[in-house]
Amino acid sequence: MCAMTSSTRDQTEASAAEVQSDEGPLPNTVVVPADEDPVAAAGSELLGGPPGRRALLGVSWWVPARFLALATVLTYCLGLVQKLPCYTSGWFFGATAQYTHACYSDIPHLYTARGLAAGLHPYLDQIPSPSPDMKFLEYPVLTGLFMQIAGWLTPTSGVIQDRERWFWMVNAGMLLICAVVTVIALTRIHRRRPWDALLFALAPALALNATINWDLLAVALTAVAMAYWSGRRTVLAGVFIGLATAAKLYPVLLLGPLVVLCWRAGRWRDLGRALAGAAGAWLVVDLPIMIASFDGWKTFYTFSQTRKEDFGSFWMILMQDRNQGLDTLNTWIAALLVLSCLAIGWLAISAPRRPRFAQLVFLVVAAFVITNKVYSPQYVLWLIPLAALARPRWRDFLIWQACEVLYFLGIWSYLAYISDSKQHGIGQDWYHFAIMLHLAGTLYLVAVVVRDILRPDRDPVRWDGSDDPSGGVLDFAPDVFVLGAARRMREEASYAALGPVEGGTAEAVADWLAPERPLDADQQEGGPQEGGSQGDDPQDRPKGDEPEPAAQA
Repeated sequence: MCAMTSSTRDQTEASAAEVQSDEGPLPNTVVVPADEDPVAAAGSELLGGPPGRRALLGVSWWVPARFLALATVLTYCLGLVQKLPCYTSGWFFGATAQYTHACYSDIPHLYTARGLAAGLHPYLDQIPSPSPDMKFLEYPVLTGLFMQIAGWLTPTSGVIQDRERWFWMVNAGMLLICAVVTVIALTRIHRRRPWDALLFALAPALALNATINWDLLAVALTAVAMAYWSGRRTVLAGVFIGLATAAKLYPVLLLGPLVVLCWRAGRWRDLGRALAGAAGAWLVVDLPIMIASFDGWKTFYTFSQTRKEDFGSFWMILMQDRNQGLDTLNTWIAALLVLSCLAIGWLAISAPRRPRFAQLVFLVVAAFVITNKVYSPQYVLWLIPLAALARPRWRDFLIWQACEVLYFLGIWSYLAYISDSKQHGIGQDWYHFAIMLHLAGTLYLVAVVVRDILRPDRDPVRWDGSDDPSGGVLDFAPDVFVLGAARRMREEASYAALGPVEGGTAEAVADWLAPERPLDADQQEGGPQEGGSQGDDPQDRPKGDEPEPAAQA
């Protein structure tokens, strides 16, 4: 294994800047957060301080991936301990015990409610107590398969409460594997920044929400997809995007950033491979169920469509304040999401420097979360790994996590209040305040990421000369198509040295603005002529911003 040294920002400025600007990041180095992040540096004092400049990293058995996997396991186990009051009694006895202890989980309740305890098959058999809006399991196909496997591993005899405990423990073990896969995949996405994955491994929201539902399955598949894209394995990246979409809907949003970024870089063939892989994998999983029981397969989509405004969304605040629902809610949500995605797409095409893939994915998923009609507490798991990649800074991450933890406590306290006549907990107004905290924390992180895109010098990932470690084939790829500010800046950079001098003749101005003409033999041998011919000195261009002939015209 090649030894990797710690990277520090106080190296010799001249030589470091020259290497980073011309050749990208320094070779054989790994970025240590304590070297760049004040919060990480302060936290490292608990372990003796940040590593020295000559420290050799990655040469012992405790490579970052193993250490981060262990940290994830420990955080996850703390979450299991937090669920103990419900595991022992709260899920089964008392109207509000699972809310007052903030240890609620869907998993044990749905073991019985969705027919797994009775041996029913998802999508093929109707649930025990069907309703007009929901007669079959309301989860995507791969999640249903995950639940079915856990049901097969659960004892089929004994007291139902004991079987529900078994079912939750089996799922907890399987979801732990998903969490470890996620953190290892994160170390593969930004290979020079493996320690950024510690943001995921130590996230308080990971401990609190990991075993509420089955979202970690889609989170793990999404992280693996991004790792494959980072490694330039575009087909496999698409395959895992398709698998993740078969487990949860939100991973399909990754395709939007890929489209606009590949458009800007002209990487259409790579995009086509990824799209084909995603469509093929999704069909392999979903098509058999569509054929066997179309009504069962479509329940997830019809239930999502007919569902009203629900907990955690700003729509719930609006509807409760108005004391009535909104008949066109789906239209409003679709319009806001489309407008948000169009704005993100314009940002991707017009930003001075092409945004990183992870930044755009975070923005798109955050837009989906903010505009959605429901925000279950476990949805934060979708954003944690994306936030670690988009903005790997502990201060901003912890501000956002604090808001999410307060919302986690707020929703259970509100449910305790409305579920018991004694009304232990917080009322509607305080719950609305908790929702606003969640929205404010997410929007804060969105604003910081957008600022990093508009001002790339503020992006910590790019401080060392890196371009887009998560971008795979997009990393250091020249731009082919840009609009807005990026186009103006490219034209100014391309033409500034070639424009007519002040007081030049009208013929000189007309010649400079005229379409580019092929150089004749004398010009090709003698180089650029006086008066504005198009000599193309690569040093006159910004790195990675090669103008196309159409842009030069």
